[in-house]
Amino acid sequence: MAPPGIKRLGEAREPLASPRASQYRPSPMNIPPPEVIRTDQRRVSCDGASNIRGGAAFRPAALGHPRIWLEIDEHGYVDCGYCDRRFVLVGGPADGVDQAALRDISEGADPGHR
Repeated sequence: MAPPGIKRLGEAREPLASPRASQYRPSPMNIPPPEVIRTDQRRVSCDGASNIRGGAAFRPAALGHPRIWLEIDEHGYVDCGYCDRRFVLVGGPADGVDQAALRDISEGADPGHR
């Protein structure tokens, strides 16, 4: 017989319960995106560093993320899954709306965008 508190291989174990798990209640965060870019194109690209200073005598920054292509749907906006930059379609349903009130829509993360 195993000492108290020690389980033998194959014995059933009680599930671990976190005291905080029952206290956790998800809530809307209402945090505006870090950057909002208005565009007149439904298909946009994001590399996370396109607005970093550049020029003839300036080398590109080693910041950002891989370039991805995003598609703005009927909601009128899309969020980059890497940097949270939001692209809003000019004249679309999300243009002129408080961006903190809109939920995140990352391309491909929520098919159907419920």
